[in-house]
Amino acid sequence: MKKLVLMMFMVMAVMAVNAQRTSLKVTDLPKAITDYVTKDFAGFTISDAAKVVANNVTTYEVTVGKGTTKDILSFDNAGKFLKKVAAQGGATEKKHANATAPVKPPVKK
Repeated sequence: MKKLVLMMFMVMAVMAVNAQRTSLKVTDLPKAITDYVTKDFAGFTISDAAKVVANNVTTYEVTVGKGTTKDILSFDNAGKFLKKVAAQGGATEKKHANATAPVKPPVKK
C-alpha cells in the first residue's frame, strides 16, 4: 500500500512539474487572441487569462463572459483558436447539463 501511495505521489509531482499555469493580464495576451475575441465574441469581455505550458507545448486559456454566460477559450502559442469549453457554473453549461427532455404526464382520455 505504501508503494502505491508513493507511486501516485511521484506521478502527481511529475505532472505538476510538466504543466505550469501562469496568470496573465489581458494586455499581455497575443494580439491574435484579443482580435479573435473582439471579432467572434462581440460583447464578451475577458475576465481571466493564463498561459499554460505542458509537455513543452504552450497554450493560452481565456475566460470570456457576457451576462451569465461564461466560456473558456483555448488558443495555441500563435494565437490560433483551438476549442471552447463552457465555464463551470456558466449559463452555457447549465443549458446542456440536462440533456433529456422533461417527461410529460400521460393525457387522460
